[in-house]
Amino acid sequence: MNRLINQLQNVMPKGMQIPEEIKLLYEYIEDNGLYKDINGFRYGFLYPEDDLKESWSENERDGGTDITFYPGGTKNLKYWFGEEHNELEQRLCVFAQTGGEGSESAFWLTEQGKLKIIHMGSGSGSMLSCVLADNALDFLRLLAIGYDEICWDEDFPFPPNENPDRDMTINPNLKFQNWVKQTFHVEIPKTALEIIKYPARMDDESSEDEFFNWIQKYF
Repeated sequence: MNRLINQLQNVMPKGMQIPEEIKLLYEYIEDNGLYKDINGFRYGFLYPEDDLKESWSENERDGGTDITFYPGGTKNLKYWFGEEHNELEQRLCVFAQTGGEGSESAFWLTEQGKLKIIHMGSGSGSMLSCVLADNALDFLRLLAIGYDEICWDEDFPFPPNENPDRDMTINPNLKFQNWVKQTFHVEIPKTALEIIKYPARMDDESSEDEFFNWIQKYF
């Protein structure tokens, strides 16, 4: 059994299933040795962590999007929402860290029973709190675009490395891009806004994003 898949299954709420595309991603990660085992848990990456760190200079690095997959589950939801709610633990499951400042991504089971992938900004850095992708395949396509991290919505209108306010060049993860295209027979979008419909922030007064609107009753 793939350890990343097994870990995630063990923390998912009852009735929530891992999308097949995420299972294939985790198989890709383990087959290519893109993981580290720390304190009894396996953490997965899209690019060799040591190679990414060695390539890092003042204004450039390799590796495409930097993201860490781990079985976050529901245990820390109370810290993001400020208190425990039984409904949250039935509807959300954290499975990745999207930003070095602590932002996370989770599966969200909508009231209509659809599984979407959402972002929960750390608040101390990224404020992004919205639906990242309506399905797992679009989430993989989003990761393949090649932004530094997917927690910074100011980058989303631009292709990678074209935001005039950024001076860091992120070289693409060509192996992962090719895997997504060849495995699922899809194209990689040019910008995140082709996938993320309403990039809402937690301090916005209103949004058309359904996750943003759903969480308002908890704040």
